[in-house]
Amino acid sequence: MVDYLILGSGLSALSFAALMAKSGKKVKLLEAHQYPGGYGHTFSQGKKYRFNAQLHYVWNCGQGQPVYQILKKLGLHKEIEFIKLNPLGYDRMRMPGYELDIPYDYDLLGHRLCALFPRDKQNIQNFLTEIQLIGEAIVKFDSSKGALHMVSHLGTFSRLLKYHRATLQQVFDAFSLPLEAQTLLALQWVDFLLPPNKLSIIAWVALFTGYGRGAYYPAGHFEQVIGALEKIILDNGGEIFYESKVIDFLMEGKRVTGVVSEQMKTPFSQNQHHGKNIICNFDPKKAAEMIGMKKFSKRVRKLLNYEYSPSNFMAYCAVEGLDLRQLGFGGSNLFHSSEVDLNKSFHRMYQLGDYSEPSFAITTPSLHTKTPGSCPEGQQIIEFLTVADYHRFKDLRISSRQLYNQKKEEILDRIIDITEKNYIPNLRKHLVYKMTGSPTTSERFCGSPVGNSYGSNLTPENMGFSRLDHKSSLDNFFFCNASSGYAGFAGTFRTGARLYEVLSGDSAFA
Repeated sequence: MVDYLILGSGLSALSFAALMAKSGKKVKLLEAHQYPGGYGHTFSQGKKYRFNAQLHYVWNCGQGQPVYQILKKLGLHKEIEFIKLNPLGYDRMRMPGYELDIPYDYDLLGHRLCALFPRDKQNIQNFLTEIQLIGEAIVKFDSSKGALHMVSHLGTFSRLLKYHRATLQQVFDAFSLPLEAQTLLALQWVDFLLPPNKLSIIAWVALFTGYGRGAYYPAGHFEQVIGALEKIILDNGGEIFYESKVIDFLMEGKRVTGVVSEQMKTPFSQNQHHGKNIICNFDPKKAAEMIGMKKFSKRVRKLLNYEYSPSNFMAYCAVEGLDLRQLGFGGSNLFHSSEVDLNKSFHRMYQLGDYSEPSFAITTPSLHTKTPGSCPEGQQIIEFLTVADYHRFKDLRISSRQLYNQKKEEILDRIIDITEKNYIPNLRKHLVYKMTGSPTTSERFCGSPVGNSYGSNLTPENMGFSRLDHKSSLDNFFFCNASSGYAGFAGTFRTGARLYEVLSGDSAFA
């Protein structure tokens, strides 16, 4: 019997398993997909292309920062290098009549914003000062070693208490920022798939100030990171079983003793797996429903009653005969909005399915690093991302695959129209490959209920003290997932590391 039976191989599971295996514990991972990494997995399309499912750029990876410290603990900090995106503009925000490049330097950011909105200079400066203070409080809270530490820093943590129920829109309004400035600052909405009037200010500040400390891309692409963690597990006696889907839990009273898995390839088989401790990396709510909600405490059942984050539309493309670096791509990502009000834009796309005036992101992963392998020589990868409603795409897919595919083509065509007009002339002539993914794609290939991208929705209701953590109320059963920690590369990396600390008593941060 293994020490830790881990259900799933997402980033939090991989970081936890690698740390435990390195420390001498026996671990076994079961993964329903053929690739490890969850939303961080990389897949092949033919022999030419390799795409990462969801990740585009990350934060908290610089020397001395949490991801770096975890990799150092594992002896991977020299093997895995992260490239820092353009310090003068890692995110390029674009909307009709306005352009803003987001730099790491807040003074420079303030200067650029004030040049665009001179009448609102003081409000802009006050807002930027406040989000830096909130960001510092988040870092200190995240690294807090207990209640005593928090009591000694009440002034810092009081900011989190002040804002923990606020949306980004409410804080924009409190500082009287002009709508255009709000949109330029919030154009990273695609990183959350929530508009300002729904997004938690704490979630937004964590990401915005996190990128402000450094926006990174792994030099060997994300598959190098996933592969290195996988190797640590296997080299230290761990086991990973792919295409092995958990279909039932084995129970003794309120104690989980193991699971039944189903082989997702021929020859078909079902197998039992047992562990002293069970670590659940797939969706906590789904797992609890399989086990039986009544077996969990009233408090945990309440915390499990979260809504899922929205899902997305992705287009994975390749161009040839065109150097996107000459058009400003490579060291940054581009975010576009066709209208000023992001709340209205989100409503139109998500609720109404209207993409005539979309907001979307453009990223070029093959240009972030010199490491080859994602596309043939002479070609470059370009990807487009926006929000999409799961239920609309599910209904289309069930009723008519033709209508389903038409809707995906409609969205991509409109995005390409706008991109050709504003950023990449004659883009269509240079496209040599394109593939689209919808929320149902995410559900099928990543096992995410209703195709959600970030687990529980990053609204104020799902943040802070009302957020689920690793404790399931069952003695040996622990959650280790974006919904029981935090989403994104850095968030899930740390979620696994924190659980390692809880169960081992050892520090995960070298």
